[in-house]
Amino acid sequence: MQVNIAGHHLEVTQALRDYVTSKLEKLERHFDQVSNIDVILSIDKLVQKAEATVPVNGQNLFAFAEDQDMYAAIDALVDKLDRQIIKRKEKATNHHRGAGINKRAQI
Repeated sequence: MQVNIAGHHLEVTQALRDYVTSKLEKLERHFDQVSNIDVILSIDKLVQKAEATVPVNGQNLFAFAEDQDMYAAIDALVDKLDRQIIKRKEKATNHHRGAGINKRAQI
């Protein structure tokens, strides 16, 4: 998985880079087809912002989080992306197989 990290009004330190990379590894556990993630970390006055774009099967998943602390914003961002990826994976695998058969059997 390739992680591209950029900073706006912020110097991305090695500690931030390591933290983001370690948190985003969690996404690979749920969906192994994630190959590239673009992360933008920024500061706007007192608000720390983190946003990410993940291309998955021709679509882009996008998440945005902000907090007073950059590490908390990154945690919220990863949680949002994780939920989106799980939902996307369930949609791709759940085709309501057998739902029609069970309804007919109950009648």
